[in-house]
Amino acid sequence: MNTIRIAIDGPSGAGKSTLARAAAGALGCLYVDTGAIYRTVGYYARSRGLDLKDGEAVAAVLPEVSVEMTYGEDGLQHMLLNGEDVTEAIRLPEISLCASAVSAHPGVRAFLLEMQRKLAREHSVIMDGRDIGTVVLPDAEVKIFLTASPEARARRRCLELERRGTPQPYEEVLREIEERDWNDTHRPVAPLRQAEDAVLLDTTALDFQESEAALLAIIRERTGGA
Repeated sequence: MNTIRIAIDGPSGAGKSTLARAAAGALGCLYVDTGAIYRTVGYYARSRGLDLKDGEAVAAVLPEVSVEMTYGEDGLQHMLLNGEDVTEAIRLPEISLCASAVSAHPGVRAFLLEMQRKLAREHSVIMDGRDIGTVVLPDAEVKIFLTASPEARARRRCLELERRGTPQPYEEVLREIEERDWNDTHRPVAPLRQAEDAVLLDTTALDFQESEAALLAIIRERTGGA
């Protein structure tokens, strides 16, 4: 397959990371989870005790932050923060809202934008996030807006948290998802929205295998069966 850029956007908990990772494996692309990058910055700002809604305070510590992505022998993306592997730590439930808060700041987005674009210049990528098709890779060959109902996303998230040994009540998870949806769609900088040329994929009624098949079908159709 020739070098290609596949942008997958959508709300929190829609399964973007899991599905994009699976599709990248099937297609031989590099998977880039941009949400993990923002989680890493949010994790750092939180560890410094900052007011995450204070854009100037968060921007002031960015020169201290070194964010790196590595890929293990298992092919999975690992996040390094100043040399420390924080892959597991950034997946704690409270870090989701931290990521949403810091991602609203123009300084943070500018800080990370070139890092993301550089990966897309050097590799065939499947990149997922909130503004990949609209801001980060507006010329991507394939754009997909992946979504599901808040209730379906909350149920899936609860199962994920149970598997990790950090269960949360369904009502609490649903409330956090709805709060993050509002934050992501109402922020002044690069709000979550479907790109005009993106294909909508709603997985509310689909299981994982069906969702993966639908995603791959869209990609192959848009790339001429690559």
